[in-house]
Amino acid sequence: MPNEDGSSGRTYLLHTARARTTPGLDAPAARGDEGLLERVASEPNLARALLHVFRNHGAPGVDGTSVEEVVRHAPRLLPRLRRELLSGRYRPGDIRRVWIPKPGGGRRGLGIPNVVDRWVSQAVLVILEPVFEPTFHDSSHGFRPHRGAETALADVQRCLSEGLTWIVGVDLAAFFDQVNHQRLLARMGRRVKDGRVLALVHRMLKAKVALPDGVRVANERGTPQGHPLSPLLSNIVLDELDGELQRRGLRFARYADDVHVFVRSERAGGRVLDALTRFLEGRMRLKVNRDKSGLVRPEQSHILGFSFRVGPDGRVETLLSETTRCRMAERIKRLTPRTWGRSLEELLRRTSVYLRGWMGHFQRCTAAGLRSLETLDAHIRRRIRAIIVRQKGRRPRFLYRHLRSCGVGGRNAARAAWGQHGIWRCSHHPGLHRAYPNAWFHARLVSLAAEWHRLHPPTRASGQLTLFAL
Repeated sequence: MPNEDGSSGRTYLLHTARARTTPGLDAPAARGDEGLLERVASEPNLARALLHVFRNHGAPGVDGTSVEEVVRHAPRLLPRLRRELLSGRYRPGDIRRVWIPKPGGGRRGLGIPNVVDRWVSQAVLVILEPVFEPTFHDSSHGFRPHRGAETALADVQRCLSEGLTWIVGVDLAAFFDQVNHQRLLARMGRRVKDGRVLALVHRMLKAKVALPDGVRVANERGTPQGHPLSPLLSNIVLDELDGELQRRGLRFARYADDVHVFVRSERAGGRVLDALTRFLEGRMRLKVNRDKSGLVRPEQSHILGFSFRVGPDGRVETLLSETTRCRMAERIKRLTPRTWGRSLEELLRRTSVYLRGWMGHFQRCTAAGLRSLETLDAHIRRRIRAIIVRQKGRRPRFLYRHLRSCGVGGRNAARAAWGQHGIWRCSHHPGLHRAYPNAWFHARLVSLAAEWHRLHPPTRASGQLTLFAL
């Protein structure tokens, strides 16, 4: 029996993952020919899949089994799972439904399969991805190897720089819940000739959903968003849309179900929007959210959190979108509550962790977007100064003494403490700025603008320093 910390289970998986399979099974699956199930159920593939699930961690499913428990018992579970897959006896468990808030309001349903089911889904993904990846359109960027937000934004910039400055945005309402299973399996069947793998995918799609109140419902449509296989399935579905856009000669950039088409005129954009709505709802049986779909200019767009500005010379600047700025302001408000009752060091640490992660994506704005980052920095500093006022100034004389101890002159400290300002106005007083200058924050808190400069060091062009631009 593996030891309790699971180290022997991981050792077993690492050893099995490095082993070679039966000759012919360890080669990449360039075609979906017969024998795909043997590739899926090979011991090295199953071992690699479980190690991948372990690295991603994740919550337990309805059976309550954690990832660590499955890894601990891998030497016993892996051979049994392999036999069940090859014999067709494997049956997925129920999917645990949880609801998470959406940034724009409302809730999104997330499906959490059991760890063993995520394990099988990952094993299938590893084998099917090389089968379908070469067939996807170059303008599809979401959930694909060597593609992502960077390549999608580069595609957007190319379209805008070529004069295609009207953007048709198509929003698919609850896309992952609307996928038609039969159409999906029919499209997969064009490339996958092993019917056993198709039957396995079908069983995973049909797994029942366990709601928070304990009710179990049949899953007749959609792909669960918690499955590792779900992103690939969504790309297989929407590849039909990519083909239609290519057939019409349209330029577009798609990231998962976020579709944007670029045209030269408002009139052409209206025609494209109507045609795509008819195609998606009539042919693909998906639902278009008409409230969120429409025709916009680059400055009003919201593509992966960014808007754009095209200069007279055709140069495209990438900026934070208005939606992103509003969402960030709300997030800052939650990160820096006025009633913060713990230490200031803890507040600065937690805020820094979030800001550094946020910049991992939004570092992609160009130099023209720096002004928005500087504005957010100033807002964060003011909110933290307001927290300091509340913590140190329960009585005016307490705040006065604190400011004096920070080196603030008597007149400034007195005006800040007894000036009859509210906390928010007091946080902007020169006395607070002198006690807690920007340099004080730069030593303790991540600055968005400073982080951008760190990630985009100046480059030399023609003997002169120039700012890096995406």
